[in-house]
Amino acid sequence: MPIIPKSSGGATDDAVDTDYNTFAEAYTAETETNLINGYYARPAIVDLAGDVTGRNVLDAGCGSGPIFAALRDRGAIVTGFDSSVKMVELARQRLGADAALQVADIGSPLPFPDGAFDDVIASLVLHYLEDWTAPLAELRRVLTPGGRLIMSVNHPFVFKWLYRDADYFATVKHSDEYTFNGKKAVLTYWHRPLHAMTDAFTAAGFRTAVISEPPPAPGARELFPDALAKSSSGAFLSFLFFVLEAV
Repeated sequence: MPIIPKSSGGATDDAVDTDYNTFAEAYTAETETNLINGYYARPAIVDLAGDVTGRNVLDAGCGSGPIFAALRDRGAIVTGFDSSVKMVELARQRLGADAALQVADIGSPLPFPDGAFDDVIASLVLHYLEDWTAPLAELRRVLTPGGRLIMSVNHPFVFKWLYRDADYFATVKHSDEYTFNGKKAVLTYWHRPLHAMTDAFTAAGFRTAVISEPPPAPGARELFPDALAKSSSGAFLSFLFFVLEAV
């Protein structure tokens, strides 16, 4: 998704829920090679995962499967799920009929046994949820002791930048409108301050090993010079990335 929405619905309790089924194909087409997803969010997550050869990895909220594909190409044994039926269909088209994919909701009990995975990827997933308690507990449950939750969410600074009058320290629901491959879509998020995130991690049984604000992937500045012209350091602070260890 773009760092700045096409229009802002504002922080509100009346925001509509995000329904990826209605724009899954357009979202997938738009984000394959764009800056914010193709050259920032996905490569940053894959870089944080590092060497995944032979590791059992759960792609939680896998969408149409680009991270699943990247990790599988690097030797991981990957399982994926998404709450969007259409996204899972697109993922199966990308990954093949034998890919371990299913429809499941990260806000409900997950259909996996305790300690089934060495790593869980949750890329741009948790910021759609008001309460992280049960989802984080489930992700901790399916991880082996010492396993990793590698995740990204909207950077809380960006919320305050877009909504100058909003309370940074509140947990606030807000909707923004985007255009994906010519199709308009509304995404609804829950902003929370950084300390609320780290408190939730600790309460769920995780140790925060890494907090990252990475630059875009190599080649991004040449492909997107206008978008990155104002960033002399190369940083692109739209998402915040974590590596958490199950303790």
